[in-house]
Amino acid sequence: MFKKRGVLLIVASLIMGLGAAWAASNWVSEQLNRNASVDEPDNLIVVANLDIAYGERIDARHLKRVPLPREITPAGSFTDPDEVVGQVALVAILAGEVIREQRLAEHMGGSTLAALVGQDMRAISVRVDDVVGVAGFLLPGNRVDILATRKDSNRRAITTTILKDIKVLAVDQTAKTENNDPVIVRSVTLEMKPVQAEILVKARGEGTVQLTLRNPLQQEPPPAPKVVKASPRRIVRTSKITVIRGTHVTTTTAKNN
Repeated sequence: MFKKRGVLLIVASLIMGLGAAWAASNWVSEQLNRNASVDEPDNLIVVANLDIAYGERIDARHLKRVPLPREITPAGSFTDPDEVVGQVALVAILAGEVIREQRLAEHMGGSTLAALVGQDMRAISVRVDDVVGVAGFLLPGNRVDILATRKDSNRRAITTTILKDIKVLAVDQTAKTENNDPVIVRSVTLEMKPVQAEILVKARGEGTVQLTLRNPLQQEPPPAPKVVKASPRRIVRTSKITVIRGTHVTTTTAKNN
């Protein structure tokens, strides 16, 4: 009888031990799954893995994905690097920056420069020397004003600013530079509206043009509204004149300006 009771206790202990082991295993698995679901990001955003220069065509080595909370994810960001590969950077992008569609342009074939030209804009090149080219300090992305010099009827030189705040697309045949060191160039490609391009071509035909480098933070003030002076109102004064001829009386009205 005592042996039978001992066997029952041993069996019960084994069953309880197996049950405890099974419960512990389930608890550990549940915790691991929960931690894995917490650690696994559900919002991976494409950022720059390397510095991307202005005008550079982006490839896979420039990109990586990092987790970012949805509430602080900027508009226009990408989740798939394949959507970014092959596009051209419209501005310089630093490593770690979120890639946004507003800073990219589609590369539709041909030269990279064509992808940098804005909608309804034109690219036009100007031959320069070390003076006209601001001693080599012009770089893609700079803003310039354009001065035109011509001779008047008395053969005197007249210089005026014909265009302001014009973007430099490229220097010589490159739309990007590896550093900011001054480089003497032979031509500068500018981005402007078609009507501005006509003004520039006309000025080159009448004389010479020169570029002046602008501060990139300076904003061109909006043109002052034209004030149209109203013409003075003409005041017409009238007076009555009574004419008496014998017994006949007449009244006429005369206008005084």
